[in-house]
Amino acid sequence: MSDLVLDSLRRRMRAIFSLYEDAVSTMDLRHINYKERDDVLPIAFSLFHIVNMIDASLMLLNGKPPLWNDEWAARVGPAIADHGKHRTVEEMVHQQIGDYAAFTDYMSQVFNRVESWLVELSPDDLSRVIFAKPYPPQVATTFSARVGGDVGITVLDGLECWIYQHALRHMGEIEYARHLVGLRGMTS
Repeated sequence: MSDLVLDSLRRRMRAIFSLYEDAVSTMDLRHINYKERDDVLPIAFSLFHIVNMIDASLMLLNGKPPLWNDEWAARVGPAIADHGKHRTVEEMVHQQIGDYAAFTDYMSQVFNRVESWLVELSPDDLSRVIFAKPYPPQVATTFSARVGGDVGITVLDGLECWIYQHALRHMGEIEYARHLVGLRGMTS
């Protein structure tokens, strides 16, 4: 069964990453930095947030440090140089991306790191516990804490929650926001 799950994970990651690649290739800075109105997050937030969160989550999943550093921040030029997970909507509505080509390069490298790791991952690795119960306060209120089983949050839970489901959530936001800037959604 674990081989089937791992194969499914690999295919689903490639599928969701391909949606982001398609979305990015059909937008430009005018689209992603567009501000609809107060309290509505721009596409730039959803794009930067998910890619930066995936990058950061690899540290917990496979121990590899994130790519994001001061050099990437200078290249990409985000208005707010972090994923914003612990910030308010009022703060993150100001997110903008300065260099779209640099951002797409960063995104591609993050996605490639995930997919390369998944190729090397064995089915046995999926059951490794990342956070045992009881969870620390910053984990206890997350979706992944609700998903975690009796032993806690496993690598499989982390891949499903922190990357796949989280990416789907933000792709939904991007698909909706694309309509606000005059573009079509990505899927039917």
